[in-house]
Amino acid sequence: MKKINWRYALGETLIVIIGITIAFSLNKCSESQKDQKRRSAYLQNLKNDIQTDQKTLNDNLETLTEFQNNAREITQHLNTVSEKKMSVISKIFKISSLVEFVPQDVTYTTLINSGDLTLFEDLSVKSAIQKYYSADLHTILKAYERQEIIHKEYLGSYYIYHADFDKMRTNEFPFENEKLLKRIVQSLDGSYQIQIQATKKGIQQCDSIMAILGKQAK
Repeated sequence: MKKINWRYALGETLIVIIGITIAFSLNKCSESQKDQKRRSAYLQNLKNDIQTDQKTLNDNLETLTEFQNNAREITQHLNTVSEKKMSVISKIFKISSLVEFVPQDVTYTTLINSGDLTLFEDLSVKSAIQKYYSADLHTILKAYERQEIIHKEYLGSYYIYHADFDKMRTNEFPFENEKLLKRIVQSLDGSYQIQIQATKKGIQQCDSIMAILGKQAK
């Protein structure tokens, strides 16, 4: 019977174990590098999306402030015999436009659907991202919804039943039932105020999450 060289066998076994350990470590390192690249890409895309949101909110803040000023000027002349009534016609048309906010959430949706939100191991970062997209944006969108309802249910109907734009050809005020129009404009004024407050807060929230994401990128 051939004698087993235990020292040789043990050496071979150690070599195999070391080889497997090294291969596993290299594979783990490779996966870690891939995760890091994906995480960095997500971070950059999130920052781009939030910067776009913030720009839209800043633009909206300027428009909403202008619209609110217009609404307040319009109500001063409606349902009166003011000689300046004709001067507010263009402002009435202007505030008839919706001020919209459509969040850029493609990256976040991808993170959720793919399960890649787990790439962010820091719980505070993960919570900040989820709060922004689930709670903060929801609050802003609810504030904007009020103006949309007024436009759809009241202003649109008013234009159909109480406006005669043919009168403008003879330099006459085209809006009938000015008392009703005044109430609608006053309601819009209130909605603008709610939107302005939500928009300002949204801009601050963008700054806050950008600061958090900026630290992660370092």
